[in-house]
Amino acid sequence: MLRVVNRVLLGLAGLVLVVLGGSVLAVGLGVRPPSWWVHDGPRDVLLSDADRTRWRAEGWWWPTVVAVLAVCLLLALWWLVAVVRRRRLGEVLVDTGDGEGALLRGRALEGVLIGEATRLDGVAAAHGLLTGRRRAPRARLRLALEPHASPADTLDRLTGGALAHARDSARLPALPAEVRLREVSHRARRVS
Repeated sequence: MLRVVNRVLLGLAGLVLVVLGGSVLAVGLGVRPPSWWVHDGPRDVLLSDADRTRWRAEGWWWPTVVAVLAVCLLLALWWLVAVVRRRRLGEVLVDTGDGEGALLRGRALEGVLIGEATRLDGVAAAHGLLTGRRRAPRARLRLALEPHASPADTLDRLTGGALAHARDSARLPALPAEVRLREVSHRARRVS
């Protein structure tokens, strides 16, 4: 979802900047703008003194300006935090029993989960991601099932096999998982 929001926001911001900047450049170079455009020629300004001070005496003007700017600032901060925040878990803390613990690379555990899931009967492809915290990781898996695979059986084998092995080997009390299943597109068999 965030990837779509990023692309839409960047696309809209880029489009607005290109259109406005290109129009100002074109008018500055002598192109005659349409009658409805915001400025008329190379010597015209975008905002005149009258335009800038038109609403200044109104009581609603400054609270509205401050509210709009505050909303824009909050949206920009939300976007920045969402982009900077790491989605993938870098490492998992394994309880070794000595009070210290050991660190297991998150990608290594992901690789094992994906490898075991891919070896299951009826699974054409698997993708995985570890999220959460070092002491409480969560797995997100996407499996592409072949036409003959039963989703319920595949899910049972995944939870009893790959997820259980990962949980036990990392000595985790629990390894919650979100598994998304989809089918591989295939051609229909011909019957003679």
